[in-house]
Amino acid sequence: MSELSHVDREGRARMVDVSAKSDSTRVAVAAGELRTTAEVIALVRADDMPKADVLSTARIAGISGAKKTSELIPLCHQLALSSVTVEFGFTETSITIEASAKTKGPTGVEMEALTAVAVAGLTLHDMVKAVDPAATIDGVRLLTKDGGKHGHWERPEAEDGPVAPAPAHVRPADPDAEIRTAAVVVASTGVAAGTRADTTGPVLVEWLAGLGYSVRGPLVYADADITVGLADALHLTPSLVVTTGGTGASPTDATPEATLSVIDRELPGVAEAIRQRGTAKFPLAALSRGVAGLAGSSVVVNLPGSPGGVKDGMAVLEPLLDHLLAQVAGGGSHDNP
Repeated sequence: MSELSHVDREGRARMVDVSAKSDSTRVAVAAGELRTTAEVIALVRADDMPKADVLSTARIAGISGAKKTSELIPLCHQLALSSVTVEFGFTETSITIEASAKTKGPTGVEMEALTAVAVAGLTLHDMVKAVDPAATIDGVRLLTKDGGKHGHWERPEAEDGPVAPAPAHVRPADPDAEIRTAAVVVASTGVAAGTRADTTGPVLVEWLAGLGYSVRGPLVYADADITVGLADALHLTPSLVVTTGGTGASPTDATPEATLSVIDRELPGVAEAIRQRGTAKFPLAALSRGVAGLAGSSVVVNLPGSPGGVKDGMAVLEPLLDHLLAQVAGGGSHDNP
């Protein structure tokens, strides 16, 4: 029988000694939901609650909660978190919550991700209780974790409750309209370390949200960790994953290789069209090694890490996406490629 890690042989609580463990990039994703009424959902989506700015307040609370996990959970280690994101989505009678936490160290960040979800949920409850004091927080659970000796773990689908995955940047749109999901991944060691500003990720998020997508991200990863970043982006099976950065000839540029390791089929024409558009204005754009392809039912496209390269990529992708995603989903015209 497996032993509980936080209990010693005498049955006493203990804090696990992790000093012998090696550092690695560790990521955990957790989810939950606030079950409430359709009236509350309508008010939150319209930003018309008595306590305004509900989602922004809950997001900040969740991030703060993750940072204070070791103060709240007695046997947790203090971690230097490199990233915490809290994202929300809607069903007819619930607000879904998803949080991801990331660190580089000797122990995992599962509790930080779970605490972010729990604190964000409690804050949502506080914000909506004037309208629905009977709201409940349900289904707080770990979805995935990566890093360390055991590598990738994902909650078995059969164990996953009825809580829907929570997309970020949800647009108050027609509830009967199809909502496509997307994730934006930034491959940049400098941005991940906080020494450079992210000039491409937010642009892509805004662009996709403007097209009606529900967007996760930008998910920022160092070049060496881009494989973990793609796993993070793909774990909820979004319709589209757009990466930016890591496509050049530098020894640290690894996005194309990481992408090829997760896609099943390439879309070489898409990648070549992006290169050709960039090269027409900037000859060095020909050095981009970006690829595009299908990872199951998700389309993955690499874009360069420059604002100009991202702009070119958006111009190429925008007229293609509807038809491409319809084909991937089994619809659209089959007479033309």
